[in-house]
Amino acid sequence: MKPILIGICGGSGSGKSTVTEQLLKNTGDARCTVIRQDNYYKDQSHLSPEERVKTNYDHPFAFDNDLFIEHLMALKSGKSVDMPEYDFSVHNRKKETIRLEPKDIILIEGILLFSEPRVLDLLDMKIFVDTDSDVRILRRIKRDMKERARSLDSVIDQYMATVRPAHLQFVEPSKRYADIIVPEGGHNKVAVDLIQTKLNHILAEIEKA
Repeated sequence: MKPILIGICGGSGSGKSTVTEQLLKNTGDARCTVIRQDNYYKDQSHLSPEERVKTNYDHPFAFDNDLFIEHLMALKSGKSVDMPEYDFSVHNRKKETIRLEPKDIILIEGILLFSEPRVLDLLDMKIFVDTDSDVRILRRIKRDMKERARSLDSVIDQYMATVRPAHLQFVEPSKRYADIIVPEGGHNKVAVDLIQTKLNHILAEIEKA
């Protein structure tokens, strides 16, 4: 039986990572792996640091979707891939890659998963994590300042200039493609437990096959 691909989409700071990590922890990394759309931002080695900062990282064009989809198809067919790593402090890919082995369940996390028709066609289950905008911006500020060496002003400026418009144009409309909507991010234990029950059922069916 081929691996099951599960997309976990939602706005920046919605709690996608929290939901993803909970499902990974509950399922176990022996049978489950995670591939993140954020790792597939385009290589920008040809641009200066000043030019990289100007990139709209919340637009579909910022992603190397061809490589991303190539890797999803490979994993679904049982092949390993070398997932790129992205360094947000310098706005470019790292030289290192991460080896991903195909597992029974592959969790795919990203803000723009459902806005790419080719990705939608590959997904067996689509989950949208829905969280109020004020909560999302506060989470983004905290994350970017702590983990990505960003200033408060730069986070707010980026949010107003690109993050919010892109969310309204691309992310929010893509919610209609979801099979399951998880309200209040990763803090909705009932919703996460229900999804986990479905994953457990899938794993049981795989064992029978």
